[in-house]
Amino acid sequence: MSDQRPRIVFGLVPWPERQAIASALRTETVGGLVLLAAAVIALIWANTPFSGAYEAIRDFHFGIPALGLDLSVGHWTADGLLAIFFLVAGIELKRELIVGELRTPATAALPVIAAICGMAVPAALYAATASAGGGSLDGWAVPMATDIAFALAVLAVISTHLPAALRAFLLTLAVVDDLGAILIIAIFFTSDLNLWALGGAFAGLAVFYLLQRYRVRGWWWYVPLGIAIWALMYNGGVHATVAGVAMGLILRTTRDKDEKASPAARVSHLLHPFSAGVAVPLFALFAAGVSISGAALAEVFTTPEPLGVVIGLVFGKVLGIFLGTYLAARFTKAELNPDLAWADVLGLSVLAGIGFTVALLIGELAFPGAAVGEHVKAAVLIASVTAAVLAAVLLRRRNTVYKRLYEEENLDADADGIPDIYQRDTKPSASEVS
Repeated sequence: MSDQRPRIVFGLVPWPERQAIASALRTETVGGLVLLAAAVIALIWANTPFSGAYEAIRDFHFGIPALGLDLSVGHWTADGLLAIFFLVAGIELKRELIVGELRTPATAALPVIAAICGMAVPAALYAATASAGGGSLDGWAVPMATDIAFALAVLAVISTHLPAALRAFLLTLAVVDDLGAILIIAIFFTSDLNLWALGGAFAGLAVFYLLQRYRVRGWWWYVPLGIAIWALMYNGGVHATVAGVAMGLILRTTRDKDEKASPAARVSHLLHPFSAGVAVPLFALFAAGVSISGAALAEVFTTPEPLGVVIGLVFGKVLGIFLGTYLAARFTKAELNPDLAWADVLGLSVLAGIGFTVALLIGELAFPGAAVGEHVKAAVLIASVTAAVLAAVLLRRRNTVYKRLYEEENLDADADGIPDIYQRDTKPSASEVS
């Protein structure tokens, strides 16, 4: 007899399917595609006759006014959901500092210098462009941030034969870049400070630290405490995403003998799918909805503020990262990973011009409620697409070169079933494929 039970259209997804979805969202390609889809939906929605509904939903307020949390949907996604994104970023930053590329000065030198130059040069180009055109300098920080989700997604799609060191370099660079953006948001984009609320937030962080220090387990301790820290940080006048970073840095990255994974690893594993599949896409949905009419696009290239953002992201990132890396390797003891060639670094420098999530966030903070803010958003989108296309062309060419090298090295499995290249004592260096 056939099963006559009705199917529930919006029922709970079976556990195996939930696990598969979560696993997919932990990959850069899928997370980046979800983010891209949300941005495209926002652009289409905001440029149709239904744009009024888009604005009404984005500006709809709800919350708890008595706690100072009566926010619009757009602000809830920027201040609330992005705190989860920054929590995951904080965990990744701490992992890099403890066990990753940033743990030793020798391996950290080049990507750190590249990241710093990749933030300073775009900011300087923005300032020069805005000053020359008589525009506002408030958006100097907009072109400084690289969107790690988009950048790694593009790299993941292209990279079939590119060296793994290229991804490691980009990841380390982006982690330092995120740290810079976090510091900029915390220092330069704060409203009137409420010292009592800030004191409460820091007290909550101290309790959070003690719970980790004394190995206290159980989500019922950390979830309410985390929400309280976030709310106090928001009411304290510091952007609430800083609370997420702080908690990510506090989470313990070492594993006790009776633990299968460290608290930081468990939290990252649990929250990464939500961050990539819900938090960041929803932020993009309500941040990327800008007009793309001919007149609006013309404003991007004729108004100094958005023009400065485009120049900063498309040209500033390349100049800052590539020249910073080259000069550091030329005049210091820092050395480029032998698996990489300078052509690889050039392609990666162009790829770092994809500044989406954090750039849009800083744009909103720099130009709140201003018409130029919409033009700056459009500039971020245009610059990010331009950087992604140029990087895809450059890195695809590098991928072809590496692929040809491996084919020449007889990568096809021979009689013993193992490709010859894995049986050599040494592998080809990047100089062989330059």
